[in-house]
Amino acid sequence: MLTGLDRQARIRMLEMLTQAPGVPGFEMAVADVMSDWIGDIAQPEYDGLGSVIFELPGSSDGPRIMLAGHMDEVGFMVGRITPEGFIKFQPLGGWWDQVILGHRVVVKAAGGDHVGIIGSKPPHILEPKERDKVVKAKDMFIDVGARDEEDARENMGIRVGDPIVPDSPFARIGDGDLLLSKAWDDRVGCGLIVDLFHRLADGDFPGTLVGVGTAQEEIGLRGAQTSVDMVAPDVGIALEVSIAGDVPGGDKDRASDTLRGGPSLLVFDRSMVPNLPFRDLVIERAAAADIPLQTSLMGGGSTDAGKIHLHAGGVPSVVLGVPTRYIHAQAGIIALEDYEHTLDLLTEIIRALDAEVVSGFTR
Repeated sequence: MLTGLDRQARIRMLEMLTQAPGVPGFEMAVADVMSDWIGDIAQPEYDGLGSVIFELPGSSDGPRIMLAGHMDEVGFMVGRITPEGFIKFQPLGGWWDQVILGHRVVVKAAGGDHVGIIGSKPPHILEPKERDKVVKAKDMFIDVGARDEEDARENMGIRVGDPIVPDSPFARIGDGDLLLSKAWDDRVGCGLIVDLFHRLADGDFPGTLVGVGTAQEEIGLRGAQTSVDMVAPDVGIALEVSIAGDVPGGDKDRASDTLRGGPSLLVFDRSMVPNLPFRDLVIERAAAADIPLQTSLMGGGSTDAGKIHLHAGGVPSVVLGVPTRYIHAQAGIIALEDYEHTLDLLTEIIRALDAEVVSGFTR
């Protein structure tokens, strides 16, 4: 009988994870949430970049299985404070300029949190030819209500290099099964690690399960590269979002996944082709357990598996994703049923990964 978090606890855990601030290089609050939920099952360790590592032994000797979910979200950093007290910012991660303008953010300063709004030159004073152009991030600024530069620096405690996080609350929408929040990319992966550790806390699986909340994925898969050296896995699974294309104007050739369609198996991205026997095992376990499974390709992105599978002599790896609308924006949407189907599939996979099976992934 499967155990673990009940649905109410799961939603509370996901809310805490998504609402924690954690732009690249500033993920500690997210690591703390993961530790709060997993600490009674496995004690956290850290690599030198701030990735958090949890290890859970199974019922027998076997492979070391690395699960990676990156803790960082797309956000910003204070780049400069103007004499008038406005903040010019550096984007952290891949932002589309068109979705940045007009949104609330929180500047995480030494003097405390400061809510602000991303602004630009008012449209009423733009030349006609300017109105048809997308405003570039370099021409935007953040208004935190400072009187001037001195007020921002001395009284508000804002410094160059301070992290800036989107301000986007958690909500259940539609029939309650859709969850709206910031940072699904990739707190959904962190949540799956938490959930799986609760479900498998009794050690009823072969090998050793190592869950890693990685740092700085959005700026170069950096935490995966450092943490995989500490974990030294035999097999790797990156837990991610997938791009849901079930919106007006969606392109099935570029984004075929849909909400409520089940977890997605990534069969190609810019950094990795999955291990084929491992890929086939995922497909077979989903079919045997009657779990819906989608497949996707991502020509313009990469995941932590891109670093994990290149470790040492090579680590057979796959990527599982939860379909998500509006990634790399202030808020996105997932379906709780997709998340739970992904958790079920992940459980099936982990229980199938004994030493003999993993040895068959390579020649």
